[in-house]
Amino acid sequence: MKLSNCLKNAQIVSGTLSADSLLPAISSLLKTATPKALLRALGFAAVLVMPLLMPIASQAEWHDPVLQEVLSRSLDQPSSFDDHFEAEVWLVDMSARLARFIKDPDLRLKVLRMIHFEASKVDLQPELVLALIQTESAFDQYAVSSAGALGLMQIMPFWKDVIGRDKDNLITIQTNLRYGCTILSYYLEKEKGNLTRALARYNGSLGKTWYPERVLTNWERHWVVN
Repeated sequence: MKLSNCLKNAQIVSGTLSADSLLPAISSLLKTATPKALLRALGFAAVLVMPLLMPIASQAEWHDPVLQEVLSRSLDQPSSFDDHFEAEVWLVDMSARLARFIKDPDLRLKVLRMIHFEASKVDLQPELVLALIQTESAFDQYAVSSAGALGLMQIMPFWKDVIGRDKDNLITIQTNLRYGCTILSYYLEKEKGNLTRALARYNGSLGKTWYPERVLTNWERHWVVN
């Protein structure tokens, strides 16, 4: 089954990230004259052209047609917690751990609920996803890598073109989580449960262990539930 059809049918919270909407935002950021704002503005501008500059070979792993369909079929579910008590226990526990990354308690709970939902719906442990996000972006919703990957789970923009959802906004938290969790779940299935290889595929470094080791170390140190 093709992964492109999977994302096409996904009920993803999406927005439009175009030059018309981006330029005013960059202009506003530049007026603040802070180094962080300037870097963010330049990063977003770079994202617009990065997909055109990427070597075809570097995109090959991510263009797996089966992965495209799995991602396309991702659909919303009403709840990811079995009961209210379970939700309270997990959210309180994880909120305390996440506080050093996200200061706003309301935003923390919102992000945690979305992570739990998106991870659970594709049979991933939410704590693993938390460890991956810590490794990828340190929970910076607006993170942009040197390769042009976006958001919490560092999703490459060309995915939107591959599955025909060019208006999806990968900076939107739920959209980013939907893409990332579905991709990781697919790779875990493809690798027959071998988490080290699945994580390496997610990072585009299959055959090497440095990236899986970072994620697993973060998981063990910061997110394991006793």
